[in-house]
Amino acid sequence: MSASPETAAASGAAPPVGREGAQPPQRLPMFALLALATAVFITSLTETLPAGLLPDMSHDLRVSESATGQTVTVYAIGTALTAIPLTAATAGWRRKRLLLTAVAGFAVANTVTAVSSVYGLTMAARFLAGVAAGLAWALLAGYARRMAPVPLQGRAIAVAMAGIPVALSLGVPAGTFLGQALGWRAAFWAMTALTVVLLLWTTAAVPDHPGQGRGERPSMLRASGVPGVRPVLFVTLVFVLAHTVLYAYIATFLDGLHMGGRTDLVLLVFGAASLLGIWITGARIQHRLRALTIASTLLVAAAAALLAVLSEGGAPVYVAAALWGLGWGGLPTLLQTAVGDAGGEQADAAQAMLVTLWNVAMAGGGVLGGVLLDAAGSSSFPWTVLLLLLPVLVVVLAARDHGFPGRRPGA
Repeated sequence: MSASPETAAASGAAPPVGREGAQPPQRLPMFALLALATAVFITSLTETLPAGLLPDMSHDLRVSESATGQTVTVYAIGTALTAIPLTAATAGWRRKRLLLTAVAGFAVANTVTAVSSVYGLTMAARFLAGVAAGLAWALLAGYARRMAPVPLQGRAIAVAMAGIPVALSLGVPAGTFLGQALGWRAAFWAMTALTVVLLLWTTAAVPDHPGQGRGERPSMLRASGVPGVRPVLFVTLVFVLAHTVLYAYIATFLDGLHMGGRTDLVLLVFGAASLLGIWITGARIQHRLRALTIASTLLVAAAAALLAVLSEGGAPVYVAAALWGLGWGGLPTLLQTAVGDAGGEQADAAQAMLVTLWNVAMAGGGVLGGVLLDAAGSSSFPWTVLLLLLPVLVVVLAARDHGFPGRRPGA
């Protein structure tokens, strides 16, 4: 039985041979991959946008800023609670149908947030957005892999994951500016408009793929027992926890260095370096996943070490932000690729577990950072990052056979 072009691409079958006996050049489906990158952008920006709009949101919702800040927390909770069960429940769905459902969830959630004047309704909408994110995060990396030939799968994931640093470095400042100029509701209406465009874009440009048969459905227990999955999940949990402790309180940390008014510039440097990190990762991940993961850990550790010894702000802060962004930018791509490689037939289940732990780490980082701020002050953040990255480096170095191998399958 002959394989369809879709099946051949997903399984890594050789492309058709031309008349002269030479294989045609393999290319990425960039228009479709950019649609996935936009979905990642919307997912990331929907989560973090309230951070720049808290004063106005809290005034309109008639609650404190700290209570309004929980709109970010409830989003992460929605993702963490539902990513695994929903991934299992929708395993048989065709992938395009599932992607469109997740994107539509963002449209509904952001629209309700934009019109709501009731705190409880806003929190329910944010929880719904987190549920949509759980579906999207567990789907997107695998979708990008299946759309590309095997030698280019790492680059495909890098393109899709580029939406994360773009959202953090450009999306949040732009959304904050729009909210200040036209009101915070305008920022969420803009998110709805972008989501509607994405629905049309996905319908027109993104190829469909079948779901899994009953005998192929993901099993979290089986996935966690696959060699290599647990090291990747450990690295995800601890690395994201370390990053979030500092990132969630970066404005407070910079205040301690008398650079509170430069937070936007520091984050711009971080975001630009993150984009460079993604480009490097996409270019080298097929043959250098292990080396890139080690380099990412060391770069973020170097940034934390530099920040730890500073007593005043200035140029070293921007250097640290550049090192941090360079190390962090490619990490989502590295971890999604590593867990997909390790998971094999249970890749979807492994991806869902990674998404859950990622959001648990984000929520935990916010809590841990708050405890540290009260107990030891903001100067403790970079030291905590260094302490957490030590076991990360040990696990990556130890997982040379499974998890973070020196040579990826199909390389």
